[in-house]
Amino acid sequence: MGTSGHRYKVVLGYGTCGIAAGATGVRDALEEAEKAGGYDMDFDIAGCMGYCFIEPVVEVFDSEGGSVIYGDMTAKKVAQLLDEHIKSGKVIEDWVVRKSDQPEAGEGDFLANQHRVVLRNCGKINPESIEEYIEIGGYEAAKKALATMSPDEVIEEVSAAGIRGRGGAGFPTGTKWGFARKSPGDIKYLICNADEGDPGAFMDRSVLEGDPHTVIEGMILAGYAIGARQGYIYCRAEYPLALKRLDIALEECHRRGFLGEGIFGSDWDFDIRIKKGAGAFVCGEETAMMASIEGKRGMPNPRPPFPANQGLWGKPTNINNVETLAAIPWIIANGGAEYAKTGTEKSKGTKVFCLAGKVRRSGLAEVPMGYTLRQVIFDVGGGVQAGKEFKAVQMGGPSGGCLPAALLDTLVDYDAIIATGAIMGSGGMIVADDRTCMVDLARYFLSFTQEESCGKCTPCRIGTKRMLEILERICEGRGEPDDIDKLDELAADIKAASLCALGGTAPNPVLTTLKYFRNEYEDHILNHKCTAGVCPALITLHIDPETCIGCGACVKVCPTEAITGEKKQPHVIDVEACIRCKMCLSRCPEDSIIAE
Repeated sequence: MGTSGHRYKVVLGYGTCGIAAGATGVRDALEEAEKAGGYDMDFDIAGCMGYCFIEPVVEVFDSEGGSVIYGDMTAKKVAQLLDEHIKSGKVIEDWVVRKSDQPEAGEGDFLANQHRVVLRNCGKINPESIEEYIEIGGYEAAKKALATMSPDEVIEEVSAAGIRGRGGAGFPTGTKWGFARKSPGDIKYLICNADEGDPGAFMDRSVLEGDPHTVIEGMILAGYAIGARQGYIYCRAEYPLALKRLDIALEECHRRGFLGEGIFGSDWDFDIRIKKGAGAFVCGEETAMMASIEGKRGMPNPRPPFPANQGLWGKPTNINNVETLAAIPWIIANGGAEYAKTGTEKSKGTKVFCLAGKVRRSGLAEVPMGYTLRQVIFDVGGGVQAGKEFKAVQMGGPSGGCLPAALLDTLVDYDAIIATGAIMGSGGMIVADDRTCMVDLARYFLSFTQEESCGKCTPCRIGTKRMLEILERICEGRGEPDDIDKLDELAADIKAASLCALGGTAPNPVLTTLKYFRNEYEDHILNHKCTAGVCPALITLHIDPETCIGCGACVKVCPTEAITGEKKQPHVIDVEACIRCKMCLSRCPEDSIIAE
């Protein structure tokens, strides 16, 4: 026994974000220590805990249920962690992210301001162990529904919860299930849309990696409710860890009789297959997704007919995304009325957001509907980095919009967000500070949607190309006075005539930046100036002699030798030789290089 007299459980956040930050080395070190003995501990892995900004993350539980979360762990730090905390019971204060007895101290605020339903198990259980899921009440909701509830009663409970589809459109889930239930036919299908492709979005991946069984249980409940006996999880192949853990979970479910024939000892048959997507963004659109599952090219088709009437292989089909399905077991276990206590009048429950960009605490956050954007970005995300000012937040990915600081008190509510010109989307939230050029940001998102267009309809295929050409010309300093009017006109035509939502929403980033940041377009076009100092053709770089320390870091990275100066003396940039690559900007330790 260690001198602390406790037996500890050490849990490593082992999702994709943690692995990218070096968690594999930490895992190896902890596994070796556990195997060697000498420490009163049990080691386990979990999915992402949400603290993406401080990965790798380790949580140490004591025998009384208290815990300490440590961030920025490395393999080299493991020995000190084991000797000081596990052997001696001494908390290493300099590494602490959060203590269970001080949840609102320091970076612990990141979790303290959240309300986790979808993410309730992420970071708490081993996603590769069905036993751990069962120990916390997993699959009890499915057993309850199959044993004591009719399919209509399950739909009534989901309707009472007021949950709206978390995939972006926000359609009431209970109503959607009701349509599929009432559609005639003995064969029906259920699809889980895990084709997450928005830049800056990773909520579906994190849920599948951290708690795959809750999605499977949600699918069992949805399948039972609508009368489907076959389900599909459409997940992009770029998510290897999510797919691996889904495979393990499905195999365990089959072994225990939770999937297949007569699940949970009932007379109901239900099974799930995985369909790997090739990464086409358009396959997130439901008709394109169904075509892909059928083995066809993933391209949208006109509606009606809607999937609830004629979907996969011409049969009634219901499609829900990962986040929606992950909330269903909680709703059935605790009651729709309990779920509906959280949120606003028309947007019930919680919403998961991926905080990315210039926010200080990037990561995965779940908050009640009705929070303001300010609360999400500043109270949960910690705001922008010191010395910088918040400028905008891009919501809803390429289909969404950019909202300025003046709208920070907008509620996180489907209708409130739509009223601004943006959309809730699947939950991407990319924060921009005063170093972000909004014209360049709009250009980036439009380049994404233009590249991902399937090309089936002319408005999307050609219209987005023409809009992108105009934006590129503006960013290159060749903008023309009537370009803003051209963008408005093209955007209206594309939105009105595109076949699917990809084209119909593609102009949103441009329209919202024109609405809220029109002055930046005018500066680019009329004044040939990028006030954010981003667009190379519209900026000049110079060094502030008052703050330059003459370290020479900029000299080393300048590809044209445009920077000169004596050691420990202010340097200067030859404007004629400078190609405005901005390598020096990223290397200057004193922020002495100015782009304007």
